Amino acid sequence: MEVHLTPEQQAFIRDAIRGGRIKTEEDAVLEALILWEERERKRTEFRATLDEAVASVERGEGKPITQESMRKLAGEVKRRGLARLATEQAP
Repeated sequence: MEVHLTPEQQAFIRDAIRGGRIKTEEDAVLEALILWEERERKRTEFRATLDEAVASVERGEGKPITQESMRKLAGEVKRRGLARLATEQAP
């Protein structure tokens, strides 16, 4: 397989090699593929979570979001955070 990079991409890779962040052009391409694969894996996981959330709402399991419910949630998150901090700072 042949990969054609733009002049800007080639300069970016050369700078990374000169800076010691990578060793070869091939390493740059491999790193890019690793990052792409990870992004696609996360995208697939997100889509599955989203599909499950939609199905849950369609089954009537959803909860309406209101200003009051958001205030309650924020208060609960704050209480849990303060409790965690108190536990971490306890002698």
